[in-house]
Amino acid sequence: MSVLLSIHELKFAFSHRVLFEGLTFSISQGEKIALIGRNGAGKSTLLKILCGQVDADSGTVARSRGLITGYLPQTPELDPDLSVRDTVYQGVRNEEDWAAVGAAEEAISRLSLNADAKVGSLSGGWKKKVALARELARNPDVLFLDEPTNHLDVESILWLEDYLRASSKSLVIVSHDRAFLNRIVNRTIEVDRRNPGGILSVDSGYDDFLKVKEEYLEAQASREESLKNTLRREIEWLKRGAKARTTKQKARIDRAEALKVEVQDLGVKNRDHSVKLEWESSERSAKKLVEMKGVSKSYGDQVLIRGLDLLITPRSRIGLIGRNGTGKTTLIKLIAGVEAPDSGEIKRADSLQVLYFEQNRETLDPNVSVLRTVCPYGETVEFQGKKLHVRSYLDRFLFSGPDVDVLVGKLSGGEQARLLLARLMLRPANLLVLDEPTNDLDFQTLGVLEDCLEEFPGAVILVTHDRRFMDEVCNQVISIPEYIQFSDLNQWEKWFRANLFGSGTKRVANGTVSGVQSETLTSGVGAGTTKKKKLSYKEQLEFDKMESVILEKETRIAELEAESGKPELLTNSLKLTELTREMGELQAEVERLYARWAQLEGKTAP
Repeated sequence: MSVLLSIHELKFAFSHRVLFEGLTFSISQGEKIALIGRNGAGKSTLLKILCGQVDADSGTVARSRGLITGYLPQTPELDPDLSVRDTVYQGVRNEEDWAAVGAAEEAISRLSLNADAKVGSLSGGWKKKVALARELARNPDVLFLDEPTNHLDVESILWLEDYLRASSKSLVIVSHDRAFLNRIVNRTIEVDRRNPGGILSVDSGYDDFLKVKEEYLEAQASREESLKNTLRREIEWLKRGAKARTTKQKARIDRAEALKVEVQDLGVKNRDHSVKLEWESSERSAKKLVEMKGVSKSYGDQVLIRGLDLLITPRSRIGLIGRNGTGKTTLIKLIAGVEAPDSGEIKRADSLQVLYFEQNRETLDPNVSVLRTVCPYGETVEFQGKKLHVRSYLDRFLFSGPDVDVLVGKLSGGEQARLLLARLMLRPANLLVLDEPTNDLDFQTLGVLEDCLEEFPGAVILVTHDRRFMDEVCNQVISIPEYIQFSDLNQWEKWFRANLFGSGTKRVANGTVSGVQSETLTSGVGAGTTKKKKLSYKEQLEFDKMESVILEKETRIAELEAESGKPELLTNSLKLTELTREMGELQAEVERLYARWAQLEGKTAP
């Protein structure tokens, strides 16, 4: 394979902070590269340097003769007065280049763009599509993509995956969408100053890269331990008596000093730099947190939601997926109480406490510092009933030292997402409504957030383009606007590709589509136009007894909790283990019963 770009000893600093230095690698024809790293590692800056948008402080970027590059930034800059078609055709260098013209028209069609619309009238998500279409029209040799899936709907993401996978173009992609990367890339480069030479390059997709990275970290930790032992022996030798000191060799003293520096360096590299996330749950939740009956919502002449029924109980984990503009964000705003329905009824439990993570982070003031965003007054915050110094609290979210005085508007997208999480986690909740919480978050933070949501005892409603994240967090997926329920994203994608992908129409009949079994949402969610199924005789008997069965098991859990708190049992580990096991089994059974109750109740709804 011929080398298209060659990078040697690149260095770039932002003010006093060095983002990266000594980077050396090359990009060959046909390579599809994932460029990954923590928030603030300099990935977007490196991408701009590679495509010629920004100059490095030092080092070289050598490009092959006649190389054509395309670059999609996170936030594209477009002329608001141009039409969509004129903007896309900016990427066509020669209008007699029919391949480029064809690529432009295909991108306009596949991304469902209104070619005659003015760019200034479009939302941020649609502008991203227009910018993407323009770069595809360039027919570049190397395409640089910075978070290409942010704000794209699922249909556009699937089309882009298929297009890039089949393309012979070389790609360099900065993305936190792990499913997207796994389906496309054949090489992964991690930018991290703790790696030798500032990068770790592996010829594989993201999942295989993780295995190599884990082995590398284990080897590095073992080396640190080995060097510590060697350093300890050297120090003991140096501390021997006067007779020994007269025979010390200067080389051995220098070696001990070098060992000390290397051990300190490895200690910094091996230290855990993960964000610490923990939602504070409110007191015991009601059986029904939110119940929607016959809810409809329109904007002007556009009906987004019609006759919707929805029941949310504790431990619900509902992922909403569908095209842009079909009502996902509208639905979660209705659930969160941010907006009111045009018709229908929404009942919320008296104990309901909702935390809402908004997609555009509009509640963050760009002119306020990180510290004052979390703590407007004073120097302490209350977290889970305890007073903490605000700087200590922010350190959990990787804001430390001078970082806490930086204005919000100067933060990267991932840093703003972490800051919003930091502010939300100061409040208790039993319902989390999360609208694109994964945008710009690095992989380490995504993993911690997944674990955190798994442990949260309340309910979670999630909208995200990150399919891996949704699969890890949710136990049901709802396709919007069809309101069909799926057990996981794999099942949903089979149905989607068979029935909706690229068609612009929906073909749904009785919840069964092209051999893929799904459940039309009568179990807590359902479109008003969907005919309800009646309970069978056996189901009616089960439904009639459900509440008393749940009450019986919850009473037993309360008894076990009281018993386990008795002072005489604190030293009886065997008995405590037995009680804990029984409580766990009962709690799991209660959660299953609630889900089944919601399913049966949905069938009886008028």
